[in-house]
Amino acid sequence: MANYLVTGAAGFIGARVAEMLLEQGQAVTGVDNLNDAYDVRMKEYRLRRLQALRGFAFVRADISDRIFVTRHLSLGRQTFDAVINLAARAGVRASVENPWAFVETNVFGTLNLLELCRQRGIGKFILASTSSIYGSNAPLPTPESADSDHPLQPYAASKKSAEVLCHSYHSLYDLDVSVVRYFTVYGPVGRPDMSMFRFAKWITEEQPLHLYGDGEQSRGFTYVDDIARGTLAALQPLGYEIINLGGHEVITINGLIEMLEEIIGKQARIERHPPNPADMLTNLADVSKARRLLGWQPQVGLREGVQRLVDWYRAERSWAKKVATL
Repeated sequence: MANYLVTGAAGFIGARVAEMLLEQGQAVTGVDNLNDAYDVRMKEYRLRRLQALRGFAFVRADISDRIFVTRHLSLGRQTFDAVINLAARAGVRASVENPWAFVETNVFGTLNLLELCRQRGIGKFILASTSSIYGSNAPLPTPESADSDHPLQPYAASKKSAEVLCHSYHSLYDLDVSVVRYFTVYGPVGRPDMSMFRFAKWITEEQPLHLYGDGEQSRGFTYVDDIARGTLAALQPLGYEIINLGGHEVITINGLIEMLEEIIGKQARIERHPPNPADMLTNLADVSKARRLLGWQPQVGLREGVQRLVDWYRAERSWAKKVATL
């Protein structure tokens, strides 16, 4: 049985990664500060599910707290086979409003965890990064070799900084690092500040659907289980690698709204707003490297994944309809 430190364990992706590890019979220590970057009820729901599983231990703490990470965790009796850093301030628009919070968590927090690996001799580190790092002129589908030096928002810039820090620790201390760049993740219990949850809620509850731009911007959405499987596959020794994990189906936002209308059985009440300059117009991952190195490819089709999200929302509607989306 291996023992893993999973940060951001109450987050959307972190909770699913931790759950899959526990299902495999592994031990997981989850760290999360349960901040209010979005409605904390979503995080509390995910955490309750994890705490019901055998092998899970939870620590409420902030990875940007250097004293906690480098002293308390490093002096503990537990040893970890790997650190999976899924704690992050995420969201391109929110990072424009408060870039300091993104630097503290995504840069300083990553540095603290890298130091933990150095001090404790932990040989494997996984960093969750983002497709937003590729900027506005990426080739489609986008390979890992595409330019990532011109991010459009502080969020992407903070993730690029974290990637570079990881490379320095790999070079200095031979730390084995897998950087997994995620492309627009969705699924049940997803982030309520992202389009999938928001649209599903707004259409179901017959509330105005806020659409920024003309709706012809597109995304290669990736189901959360596929992302979690790829993240766990990246635990194998790789040296230092950056690997895209992304969906195989691209859809415009208008097309997504139409799909949700059909599945839910209601029409959206669309309120249009000017496009946000922080948003990318499109993304689509080239995942040939993930297939080659990890034997990974996305398995859950877009319509199937959207149906699962809607089914979850309906099952949890009594409280999920109260979750803040703006």
